[in-house]
Amino acid sequence: MTSPTEQTIHDQYGYWERAPLPQAAATPDAALAVIGCGTSYNLALSIAAASNAAGIRAVAVPGNEWLRRPQNYVPDWRGATVVALSRSGESTETVAAARRSRDEGLPVVAVTCEAQSSLARLGTSVLYAQTDPAEGIVMTTSASLMLLMGLRHVGATLDVGAAVAAARRLAAAVDGEARALTQDVRHVVYLGAGAAYGVAVEGGLKLQEMSQVFTQAYHPLEYRHGPISLVDTGTLVVMLYSTETPEEEAALVRDVQARGARVLGIGGPGDISLTLGETGATRLLATLPALQLLGERMANARALDTSAPRHLTKIVRIAESA
Repeated sequence: MTSPTEQTIHDQYGYWERAPLPQAAATPDAALAVIGCGTSYNLALSIAAASNAAGIRAVAVPGNEWLRRPQNYVPDWRGATVVALSRSGESTETVAAARRSRDEGLPVVAVTCEAQSSLARLGTSVLYAQTDPAEGIVMTTSASLMLLMGLRHVGATLDVGAAVAAARRLAAAVDGEARALTQDVRHVVYLGAGAAYGVAVEGGLKLQEMSQVFTQAYHPLEYRHGPISLVDTGTLVVMLYSTETPEEEAALVRDVQARGARVLGIGGPGDISLTLGETGATRLLATLPALQLLGERMANARALDTSAPRHLTKIVRIAESA
């Protein structure tokens, strides 16, 4: 039987196609602080990197870090525009950071799936798209929607139709290889360069939330500098190949294979290699559902219910301190 989480993974593409275009876009003279918590912070990593590539300065910052020490990330932070991501618009740290930013006179772009949320009310402008009402604790449709809206806001070139077609192909291919990808796995490593790094981190978070398997995420060549010491025959490496440096990433794949790891290569060589011809922001969006589905299949292999991940709630609310 298909779980509610899996159903939202398969149903998300129509939400992409209906997502509204942004009413306002970031301008080249802006300095963006892209903030969020958990999945939203992971998406911020990809949005900020794509923004810089598009010529708009940006840095990704966890919500509480921007609240407590913005000067550690942007020296002249009072001149920044804050792009704040939160599915519910109620995550305590993100809402508090957005509120402080507004109090200091900073513009706040709220990116959310709840139009009447606290974050939306704080926004100088709001990027809103309705998510799947069946979505539970694990962020699936909402994650891809906020990534889509954020990428559009910073001017990244994105073909939604091509992303939908590629995402369907990738997810189906992961499903077809599910047994080989999940059998006897104790440790999963996600590798992605540039804007794909945030998507790699998010893939790791999804699998860890759903299946309770230990995950890590790195920029590809950083993996040789210590973390490779954990690789053994229980390791699965998910390589999100870039279009700029595929040869050096393929060399790393050979290194981890020689140490016993299995490799899922998305866009390049691996023990299981999945073709991905799309580029840029389209490539980022197309990759996300396949990584979500891999988390679901790893949970299935461990007989875990992804609608109720251990220790997690749909909205993280904490008591605010002064």
